Amino acid sequence: MRTTFHLKTLAVAIATLSVASVTNAAGLDRSGQDITAFLQDGTYAETVYTYIDADVTGIDNDGNESGDIAESYDFFRYGVKTDIGDRFSVGVLYDEPFGAAAKYEGDNNFTGVANVTGAGAIQTVAKTSAEKTQNKINALQGQLDSTQDPIASLIYQSGINALEQAAVGFDSLEESPSIEAYNNLIQATQQSIATSEQTIQNLVNLGLLTGDNLAEAQALLESNKGDLAQSEAARDAIQDLLNIDESTNVEVRSNTLSLIGGMKFGPENQFQVYGGPVAQRLQADVKLRGNAYKGATGYTSHISPDQDYGWLAGISYSKPEIALKAALTYRSEIDHTLTAAEYFPALAIQGQNPNSTNDFEITTPKSVNLDFQTGVNPTTLATAKVRWVPWSDFSIRPPVYTQASNLPLVDYSDDQWQVELGLGKRLAPALAVNGSIGWDSGAGDPTSSLGPIEGYYSVGLGAKYNVTENWAVSAGGKYLWFGDAEGSLPDGTIVSNFEDNDGYVAGVKISYQAK
Repeated sequence: MRTTFHLKTLAVAIATLSVASVTNAAGLDRSGQDITAFLQDGTYAETVYTYIDADVTGIDNDGNESGDIAESYDFFRYGVKTDIGDRFSVGVLYDEPFGAAAKYEGDNNFTGVANVTGAGAIQTVAKTSAEKTQNKINALQGQLDSTQDPIASLIYQSGINALEQAAVGFDSLEESPSIEAYNNLIQATQQSIATSEQTIQNLVNLGLLTGDNLAEAQALLESNKGDLAQSEAARDAIQDLLNIDESTNVEVRSNTLSLIGGMKFGPENQFQVYGGPVAQRLQADVKLRGNAYKGATGYTSHISPDQDYGWLAGISYSKPEIALKAALTYRSEIDHTLTAAEYFPALAIQGQNPNSTNDFEITTPKSVNLDFQTGVNPTTLATAKVRWVPWSDFSIRPPVYTQASNLPLVDYSDDQWQVELGLGKRLAPALAVNGSIGWDSGAGDPTSSLGPIEGYYSVGLGAKYNVTENWAVSAGGKYLWFGDAEGSLPDGTIVSNFEDNDGYVAGVKISYQAK
């Protein structure tokens, strides 16, 4: 005789895996984009709170400890759905699918800016300025050699003398870089320009400098003033770098609202197709600090919130007599046009504008979720979840950063696979417990220095208590073992190593169901 597992009897035994389903997964994945609230029977509503605390520590290339870079965070998930007749259903789901929260602490290559970074910046300025000065000397020497005008010859020779003094100063600065020496060189240049201005004015007053010669002298003076302004801007940018006492940190937040409609079909309405529009909001803040980021140290970006739209679609199958439910859900990519306010000190050091606000594109990835459950016996339910996200297609490319480095700020090499298996058991008419094991593949190793985790293994426990016929409270927790990973820069340089890390996630769910 075939055993029948009625869903009403088994409802209390449904595993609470979705209470604490995802944390520090591959890429920027957070919530797992769970859709099971829509798949419940009758009228259903839930509120889920999740808290995540991970311990992610490592060392930089010099053996300095990173501190715990994974900041604890929490988020809510909401869902409500109802049936309209026997065949139609509508629902609304809210979650926070993608995010990051990382911050380095302590004395390491990801905090502040040590003298080596400032010295390197000064040497870069000195070398570039020396090359530019020598080119100007060569140009003036050519004009001096070709002119027969004695006044013009004096102008060219005076310019050459001043530039040769500056070249000596830049050579000295490259050999012994310090902000004090740079300030002294700038002050000497300011005095030289002031002297040149006075000399030109005296020659004009005596009537010795007129016409083309006056225009030539003024053009040379303005060119030197422009070089001085660039040197002052570079000096200020280097001083900003030396004054930094912050640490590298990143925060990414997202919010998603999905409106879903479903239609059941088949002889016993066992099949359902569903889908609908998805609104998504995305924002981020990034600060790169310390010697690890080389020329990009000091980079700061505020990415303003943007809301854009995508869609989801899926199909489900149910067989109530054995408590079987299966659903396959696809979520589309969502293209965002974001505005990034960026500050890049390296550009000022190179004589360019370090501040810029521009629009750029980010495409959050598509995903496929498989949710499955089936009764094992009248009091036991087995569940499985599989998720795929192609993080290898994802990148963040703020305009100024990308133009300066010719690299993305963040990207990943592999796609994410996530698998979770669970078993729920009804212990009493109003009480059930469940256990789960899980695996996340990660998105490649080496991975970004802003999130150095290569997937995880997990074990979880949960319980559900039916307070009344309609109201229930669920609670669950998981322990996670994170995969070891090397942190790298976008150019592939390995800058850190993270091993033997772990974390936990806890969640509480309040749900209402009326069938």
